Amino acid sequence: MEGNPMRPLEFLLRTNRSIGPTLLRWGLALVIFPHAAQKMFGWFGGGGFSGTMHFFTSNMHIPAPLAFLAIMTEFLGVIGLALGLFTRVAALGIGFVLLVAAVLVHLQHGFFMNWAGKQAGEGFEYHLLVMAMAIVLVIHGGGSAALDSILLRRAAGVPPAPKDEF
Repeated sequence: MEGNPMRPLEFLLRTNRSIGPTLLRWGLALVIFPHAAQKMFGWFGGGGFSGTMHFFTSNMHIPAPLAFLAIMTEFLGVIGLALGLFTRVAALGIGFVLLVAAVLVHLQHGFFMNWAGKQAGEGFEYHLLVMAMAIVLVIHGGGSAALDSILLRRAAGVPPAPKDEF
């Protein structure tokens, strides 16, 4: 029995090509970018790569390979979302990173973010929104203007999914 090598690639790249997922992935990339830049470059008051690795491994006791994976997943995921390149993988990765952050850090502070500065830390409501956005992108793909659809058209002559109305 011979498998079709295009099937997994087709699943990863297929998108409904409507504007909704496009706007969602650009919005998610825009929101996650400052967090990724904090961890990777130290921008926006972050610790940079070495500072974040030290914090994750020393303070949070996360094994170094997993800390590295979390930083790279967030950083590369933002690039993938912005370009619509392997959108499903990027969204799944970012959703998983936010799930882990919610469970390890934010769950103990309750649901609400710390808008008024009256609680010890931030709640997990932001994380739920990001995870919901990521799930939609995993299901629907990157939408219109995604590099995924260009790659799919070029790979072994597989046509892109028909354009949906929004």
